[in-house]
Amino acid sequence: MSLAELVHASALEQARLLRRREIRSQELVALYLDRIAAFNPALSAFVSVFDGRARRAAKVADDALDRAARRGALASVPPLLGVPIGVKDLNFVRGSRTRMGSHGVWPLVSPVDDATVAKLRGAGLVVLGKLATSELGALPVTEPDTHPPTRNPWDPSRTAGGSSGGSGAAVAAGLLPWAQGSDGAGSIRIPSAFCGLVGIKPSRGRVANAFGRDDRRLLYTCGPLARSVADATALLDVMAGLTVGKPHWLSPPPCPYGQMTEPSPRLRIKLAVDSPIAAAEPQWAEAARAVGKALAEVGHRVEEFEMARGSVDDFLPIYQHLLADVPMVRAHRLQPATRWLVEAGRRNSPALARAAFEALRERVLAWVGDAELVLTPAVVGPPPPIGAWGGPDGEAVFRAYAVYGAFTAPFNITGQPAIALPVARSREGLPIAVQLVGPLGREDRVLAVAREVEALFPGRPRVPVSPAMS
Repeated sequence: MSLAELVHASALEQARLLRRREIRSQELVALYLDRIAAFNPALSAFVSVFDGRARRAAKVADDALDRAARRGALASVPPLLGVPIGVKDLNFVRGSRTRMGSHGVWPLVSPVDDATVAKLRGAGLVVLGKLATSELGALPVTEPDTHPPTRNPWDPSRTAGGSSGGSGAAVAAGLLPWAQGSDGAGSIRIPSAFCGLVGIKPSRGRVANAFGRDDRRLLYTCGPLARSVADATALLDVMAGLTVGKPHWLSPPPCPYGQMTEPSPRLRIKLAVDSPIAAAEPQWAEAARAVGKALAEVGHRVEEFEMARGSVDDFLPIYQHLLADVPMVRAHRLQPATRWLVEAGRRNSPALARAAFEALRERVLAWVGDAELVLTPAVVGPPPPIGAWGGPDGEAVFRAYAVYGAFTAPFNITGQPAIALPVARSREGLPIAVQLVGPLGREDRVLAVAREVEALFPGRPRVPVSPAMS
């Protein structure tokens, strides 16, 4: 396999090639660093690149693989040793500044890796840099005022999504084989859907909170963005501590998810393409119905319903409290939408947020009922143009973008595992994705059906060719 062809290889295939010593981590890292240098100025996926550190880490990985190969002891080194990755700029990487996409956050150079990044390093992954996020992770588009907007490799006039927009753009453009993201209302699944990727929001409690916080009520969790279900599954295993470190408080599965290859049992699936917040555009609704029909044809029981009752106002006290809880934030230096959220959250009582959380959680769970899986469009339509909504009215900006979380945010409230994966292209050539949601703690079920859908809808998008990539 040539170095140029490696851009299209899965992360797991790259790991296999590294272990067979058919490629070297230093070559792989250099390939991606060259692509970042060439294409990141147009995409704004990376906010910082660890060129020297990444090359040194790749050499350490190669030396360890060489020693293990000479001893016939490759089983003693991590299976993903030497594969590159990027980290979202809401997370702490030792020796690196964390900006959180904001001029309103006090400068912070962390002396340590946070819990998520420590898991990635423990698995032998080579961190190439920090990836762009919307300010404090607040919006489903990545357009902070700290750098140019993060663009979608499929159509550079459109957003890559958010808040893990840098992760989505980098993987879709072949600047990384996979990436870490985080999701508090759809922030992994929305950019995955916009960029033609697979993105997993794990169950609440599956992945330890990156900052050591009690996460039994938190909306957000870290998770993977990748180009296949298999790659995303392997990275989830790392983040959950199932292949390195210790699992978190949620009951662990009997084995790592990557070792689960059994087909899904036939399930009761609840399909929804209309939400009280926003109905999916016709092509996106048709794609979800097509997936539902295909699953029914292989034996699942699929029935269509409207999504649970709810509104942006039901969610707002919870989300405002989440943003107001970010430490070391100077609200007067935030962008209008983020400032509006933070200031409202500081005025509201924690009790209001807790009451809203419990009421909405019970409502969504009652809607899910006895369904064994939920199927929806991942987003309501195509990614909006860069700068679609702006101006000084922060509330108006937030409400305009909030519709993109219509199908994702409810499951941050319930804490259920969810995956976004591409199944079609629009008439304009943009990726269309569906979302699968399982019961709390049942990533195995979600992943089994995702593998089924991936097989039923082959032809995953490859690294796109677009004006930004020319």
